Amino acid sequence: MFVRDQVARPFLGKDTDRWMGLLVSVFFLVLVWNLMGVIPFLQFPVASHIAFPFVLALSIYVLKIYLGVKHQGGIGYFKNMMFPPGLPKPIYLLLAPIEFLSNMIIAPFTHAVRLFANMFAGHMLLAFFSMVGFWFLFEKLTLPGSTIGVLGVVMTIILTGFEMFIQFLQAFLFAMLAAMYIGGSLHAEH
Repeated sequence: MFVRDQVARPFLGKDTDRWMGLLVSVFFLVLVWNLMGVIPFLQFPVASHIAFPFVLALSIYVLKIYLGVKHQGGIGYFKNMMFPPGLPKPIYLLLAPIEFLSNMIIAPFTHAVRLFANMFAGHMLLAFFSMVGFWFLFEKLTLPGSTIGVLGVVMTIILTGFEMFIQFLQAFLFAMLAAMYIGGSLHAEH
């Protein structure tokens, strides 16, 4: 219900039910990938390896182009993407290349990199504070060192909770952008 009401309906409208299987799958796939980074002893943060988000984003991107060409026609899809109606003609000289670059290159790149960078950075922070805690509590055990070690462990616990929130948020954003891309391809007016 969360994916339907918060992710799909705002962008897909009447086509929501048709795309629920894909969007729920994408949401939970990304969420499970992300959560694998904080499960003790497993700790394989799938999304912090660029290949996984890249392939998933590329799949969504290919679907976006396919649906756009199928529902708007090849010329209509690129015309609607590059030449929004109602603007003065000279503006199109500047706007068309920017829109093409934005929709064809930057959007799929940022879709993948946003997920990768957040998960990679979060995992690095957790690894850093875990190592600080381990180093100062087990390797360099002194009074000032033990204080820093305890602080490292506390920060690891706090950041793990924050990281879990970010992991959910990234799954939501990835699925939401997928819904937005599909909706934009199905309905040219969006």
